[in-house]
Amino acid sequence: MTASDKREQKIRQNPKNVSLEDFEWLVNKYGTIKMGGSHAKAQIGQYSLPYPRTNPIRTCYVKDLINKIDSLK
Repeated sequence: MTASDKREQKIRQNPKNVSLEDFEWLVNKYGTIKMGGSHAKAQIGQYSLPYPRTNPIRTCYVKDLINKIDSLK
């Protein structure tokens, strides 16, 4: 298992404690980030997920991102 896989597994196992850096790393792994004012948009395939750039990221945004990634697989 690579370091990248371990980092993703850590995020999936504990979505309640995800830093902004880890969240955006996961977005960049599967898609792109479009910056805006106080919110940014995660573009994963055909899905667009706006999220606030706060640290730590709220659990609902992490779970939405994981669901979007899983739906692409």
